[in-house]
Amino acid sequence: MKALFLILHRKDRSPGQRYRHEQYVSHLEANGIQCSFSPLLVSEKEDQIFYSKAVFLKILIGLKALMRRYISIKNANKFDAVYIYRDAFFFGTFFEKWLRKKNVNIIYDFDDAIWLDDENPNQGIFNRLKNPNKVAIICSIADRVIVGNQYLRNFAKAYNEETSIIPSTIDFQKYVKNSNPHDSICIGWTGSFSTLKHFETVIPALEVINQKFENKVYFKIIGDLKFSHPSMNVKCVRWQSETEAHDLSEIDIGLMPLPDNEWTRGKCAMKGLQYMALEIPTIMSPVGVNSDIINDGENGFLAGTIEEWVEKISLLVEDKELRNKVGKAGKLTVVKEYSVEANKDKWLRAFQF
Repeated sequence: MKALFLILHRKDRSPGQRYRHEQYVSHLEANGIQCSFSPLLVSEKEDQIFYSKAVFLKILIGLKALMRRYISIKNANKFDAVYIYRDAFFFGTFFEKWLRKKNVNIIYDFDDAIWLDDENPNQGIFNRLKNPNKVAIICSIADRVIVGNQYLRNFAKAYNEETSIIPSTIDFQKYVKNSNPHDSICIGWTGSFSTLKHFETVIPALEVINQKFENKVYFKIIGDLKFSHPSMNVKCVRWQSETEAHDLSEIDIGLMPLPDNEWTRGKCAMKGLQYMALEIPTIMSPVGVNSDIINDGENGFLAGTIEEWVEKISLLVEDKELRNKVGKAGKLTVVKEYSVEANKDKWLRAFQF
């Protein structure tokens, strides 16, 4: 069987792609599915332009991407199945509708509430070209839909009965825990510039923790951003695929704060699962799938108010035994339900028609 993957980024560039389909490719191929990839952006230079505010250069990159996608859809009937991650092109549903006319099975996958209007400030006027009905249209076109959690399934199932949940998962071969070499306790968060606003919601609690414990704690942020605070000792590290697990391992207490809205209810808790896979005791906001993953006080903690964040961070700072106990329980949860090994056959079945 031959499968074509229509994606935005080249391999190992996008966390979403990596935690959805990329880490299952070897399993698919070992079971007779030949995988070919068609990214829209094919180089680091194109990535930089795409996420910049350079309108003219973005148009040029868009035209190149348009030609790449045209060629891939034109030749799609050479494949038995076509997998679409989020969408086939930046705007519209032309390519998905064209693909539907060909004799090929379509698998559609998404892991965020992407039908909502969550504008990227760097896209400027291009935000206006987005079609709010796009996701619903692609769901109805596809032969089957895969989503990351129940909230997303509720949406997709209204347009396609053949909708199933496969959570975003952790590959334990890449997640080896290294102990924190420092005497102080590291309280950490990982994310991108687009999710920094979520981290900022917990800063009032971290200010209290900083005053309460002083030199006993420090703070670490991993991502494609720089952050500083006048009264807090914050260590910023640039995210890199090669060192991701090592950089996360320094963290003693992992944070995943989220505001409660329609967009965040569609999140798949990936940063929380990353912490848990490394036996890092994790505190999450009780939003969306987070409340399904965490049994409060057992395999992690849930915190909905600033007072609760302060209380639960304090518990973990003061009790090393509790950190170890919760961390081990968190890892066990990931192994059983949110690991590649636990979900690989679900992906295999998704490509069987």
